[in-house]
Order: sequence, then structure tokens, then C-alpha cells
Amino acid sequence: MQGKALSTPATISTVTADEPKISTIGTGAYLIEAPGAFDLPTQRRIWALAHAVEPWPEVREIVPGVTNLLVILKQTPEEPEQLQARLKHEWDCPRSIDLTGKTVEIPVTYGGEHATDLAAVCDYSGLGDREVVRLHWQGNYTVVALGSAPGFGYLHGLDPRIYMPRKTVPSLRMLKGTVTIGGMQTGVSVLTGPNGWNSIGFAEMQMFDPAKTPPALLAPGDRVRFLPERIEL
Repeated sequence: MQGKALSTPATISTVTADEPKISTIGTGAYLIEAPGAFDLPTQRRIWALAHAVEPWPEVREIVPGVTNLLVILKQTPEEPEQLQARLKHEWDCPRSIDLTGKTVEIPVTYGGEHATDLAAVCDYSGLGDREVVRLHWQGNYTVVALGSAPGFGYLHGLDPRIYMPRKTVPSLRMLKGTVTIGGMQTGVSVLTGPNGWNSIGFAEMQMFDPAKTPPALLAPGDRVRFLPERIEL
């Protein structure tokens, strides 16, 4: 699930600037969206909320996203307002979880034929291509969520100097393995197809293999380091 990219909800609860937005998705699910900008402390709070809600007997499944949590119920609640109040109460409890995962090193070819948006990133940031590449591979990244495609990890930790908005018109055929920047996040594409993120390099490492257990290389809480295997500028 891509953070804050679900279909338009049917009902939205009233919120203030410091409260989450709780929306109904159909008749049997709730989406809790954290207030404020995307950051790691907010994501840790989402992880804590997921940990608290998952054991509820009426919950079928939870899907943590980027600063949001989808709670799927076993059946339509008889008292939806009461359930929303319980979700709100859990959010108000000042808890956070820092997931401890493995460290994954991903060799990258920066520049070259697959880095079709590197020049645009340079223009937007005002930095040279080598500086953009350096700031990217020197980052320490945390996997905050998986979604949008099987095994795709949303990575937090991008240097704000190389922030790059997502494209208004996506690339129609971005290759699997392309290293990208989307806003204040970065990642490695797991499918070949349309993609609105900005390509700066390429990684050969397989991010998702359905024959393996688990099939996804990354998991929430993992740390990621990009290794500049080759730089073609």
C-alpha cells in the first residue's frame, strides 16, 4: 500500500491539526492517517498503533503504510463510532516502536542509461551530478513500509538537499531495479512499468522473489545502505 494513496473514503472523522484522520474504507475497514509531515518518529507511532490493534478480536488484518494504518475487520461493526473512538484512544497513547531489522547493502550503478532523471534532480537541487550521487549513497535509510508493488520498500533517510517531487507525468516503462527518488523517500523499483519517481541509478539485486521465504528482501525496520558499485556520469 502506498502511503495516503488509497481510494477516496466514504466517511472522514473530524480532526484537528494534532489528531489523526480516521476514514472508513467500505463497510469493514478503517484508515488511520497520522497528522503532520512524513518522518520516522511518526512512523514509529504507526508501528506502535499496529502492534496495539492487531490482537483485537474483531480485526482480520492490519496493513501499515507510510504514516498510515489500514485496519481490516472481520465484519461490519455494529457500533462504528465506538470503534473509531477506540482507535483514536490507542493513537492518543504516547507510544512508539523502533523495529529492529537486518541491514541490507544494495550495490548501485549511478548514472548511465537508466538514470534518465538525474539531470532533473540536479536542476531542481542546484547540485552537480556527483554531489547528488554522493548524498544519496552516503545516506542511512530505514524501511518504513512495503507497498505499491510486491516487495517495494519505502525508505526514509533521504538528504533533504536532494528532495525531488514525484513526476506529474510518470515514465511509461521504468525498468525493475531502477533506483529512484520520490519526494523525501527513495527506493528500488520491483516491477517494470509506469513510475512517477525519479530515476538516478540501477541495482541488479532481486528485491522480490516469490520462490523465497519470505519473498520480499526488505521488511519494515530494516536498514538499507546503497553501495556505489559503479558511477557513470
